[in-house]
Amino acid sequence: MKRVTGIGGVFLKAEDPERLYVWYERHLGIKREPDGSVIFRWSDDADPDGMTVWALFPRDTEYFEPSRSPVMINFRVDDLDALVASLAGEGVEIDPRREDHDFGRFAWVMDPEGNRVELWEPPR
Repeated sequence: MKRVTGIGGVFLKAEDPERLYVWYERHLGIKREPDGSVIFRWSDDADPDGMTVWALFPRDTEYFEPSRSPVMINFRVDDLDALVASLAGEGVEIDPRREDHDFGRFAWVMDPEGNRVELWEPPR
């Protein structure tokens, strides 16, 4: 079973997300989509419609909890259920919450240093 197949997203906490989005656009050319998200689109043989999301969150967001890190990585996976089952068998700390959306399925784990890691199975 493949585990991680790529990076689905990079998320940062910011004191002022709007100001930081403007800075990144002005100085690095990173532009938001009309819905406010930043999406880097790419393709390869395995995924002709690949994308990686980059997003800024308010410093006080609870989305990264229980991690206290200002960064969270979202990893793309092929089979979320199989991977989470394997990780549970390996003693990895797993958040029992799952989310299913039109744009994919999500689960979260904690690494040994307390960083929250998001796992994303894109829709087939």
